[in-house]
Amino acid sequence: MPDPIVVPDQASGRLADSWRYCVGTGRFDLGLRRDYQDSLALIQREIGFRRIRGHGLLSDGAGVYQPYEYQGSKSARYSFTYVDQVIDAYLGLGIAPFVELGFMPAALASGEHSVFWWRGNVTPPSDHREWAALVRATVAHLVDRYGLDQVRGWPIEVWNEPNLKDFWLGADQDAYHRLYEVTAHAVKDVDASLKVGGPALSPGADEWFEPFARFVTDRAVPVDFVSRHAYTSGPAQHVPFGVYQTLEPPSALLEQFAAPREHLRGTALAQLPVHITEFNSSYRPDNPVHDTAFHAAYLAPVLAAGGELVDSFSYWTFCDVFEETGVPTALFHGGFGLLAHRQIKKPAFHVYAFMARMGEQILARGQDHLVTRAADGRVTVLAWAPVDVTGAHPVADRHRLALSIPLARSDARTAFVLRSSVDEQDGNAWRAWCEMGRPASPRPRQLEILREAAEPSRRHWAAPLAAGRVHLDLTLARHEVTLVEIAAVHDETPPWWDERRLTGLAVGDQEER
Repeated sequence: MPDPIVVPDQASGRLADSWRYCVGTGRFDLGLRRDYQDSLALIQREIGFRRIRGHGLLSDGAGVYQPYEYQGSKSARYSFTYVDQVIDAYLGLGIAPFVELGFMPAALASGEHSVFWWRGNVTPPSDHREWAALVRATVAHLVDRYGLDQVRGWPIEVWNEPNLKDFWLGADQDAYHRLYEVTAHAVKDVDASLKVGGPALSPGADEWFEPFARFVTDRAVPVDFVSRHAYTSGPAQHVPFGVYQTLEPPSALLEQFAAPREHLRGTALAQLPVHITEFNSSYRPDNPVHDTAFHAAYLAPVLAAGGELVDSFSYWTFCDVFEETGVPTALFHGGFGLLAHRQIKKPAFHVYAFMARMGEQILARGQDHLVTRAADGRVTVLAWAPVDVTGAHPVADRHRLALSIPLARSDARTAFVLRSSVDEQDGNAWRAWCEMGRPASPRPRQLEILREAAEPSRRHWAAPLAAGRVHLDLTLARHEVTLVEIAAVHDETPPWWDERRLTGLAVGDQEER
């Protein structure tokens, strides 16, 4: 074991909650489903995200835009029946919308081009004035129902990845700028304090930032934040009902997080908040890497460091109730979610759950660890084994880390240490499912086993305190992510307690035997 890393006693900063500011979701109307709401309730109990973002608020599935003709006159009625049910459920679970305005209602669209199995229309509006009226009506309804003070805290993003032909007809930059201008003014018409932004670019389109900044500046178009997405996977290698893809290292995600500020430096938007409104390794909802322990170890350094670069980075998505490529054909199918269907926790879920138990004061960080202190004096260590995405440098089966951990000054002689871990064996329902033979529709008992297999391993011990420090030796298995929680022990054992007498025999009787 190498010499321990001496963790400073004084904090070097605060751990931003950028990692939990927002999480992604499948299309808006999926929020009506029981499995979806049960999954979100579990996510909120153990992680507690602040906001949630997904596509389809204005698509036909949510039913907002309802055109009609009466006595020879054409008009439109706006129906918020489903919108209210979904947002009420969100707020009841302690999470608020990060509003994405899209896609185009078919009756208001200028064409028939669509994306996904559920056919989200991706064409500009046939009438920008009618689109603006729809936006104003939707935002005004949110303010009326939930109150201006609350909706001021819901960022409103204009469209999704307009730089891609799949998401915006022709990837027409000028057409997007016009849509953004009309939409942003419509939002501000409701109330000037509401937050609106974009352009929600996919990776590889950073050249859009400077023209966007120039356009909104030259035309005095409101913009309160900028947004981008981050993924690190290569082209899809298709197989039936799935794909394989190469990956860039986790550091590439952090480089993408930093890109908006780099490209906006020197523009009028340079100081605006930056939201990464989608991120993951693969951009495909059918890549099996999402279900694995590898993925947990891949994400850990991103969650530990991402808050230094952006105001938020939103994991895409919280659960596998998600149908962009159609209805999934198996319980584990490579979906984006932290949860599989039926609330089965994936290894990546636990990285977020571990982060939720970290303290706010940063004591140390490194390539394989993050150390924090909580307000109650508890010190937490998040550590992860390295991953290899190239295949050229296979990672070792064991990764070792030694730390000297300071605890709050006290007269304690020992510390209580709790270690929770996920790896290729523990906290890995996907591995158990594979060993079951990959049942497409597990039976009730199999689901119970998978839920049990999904829980992290946990062990605990008492460690001696020397000069207010605990020596921590960690050996991490392949693709392991571990959380170690350390707290000083204030011993309240009564003087008559003697573990040697648990069977009722006196100490002398035991020695005679």
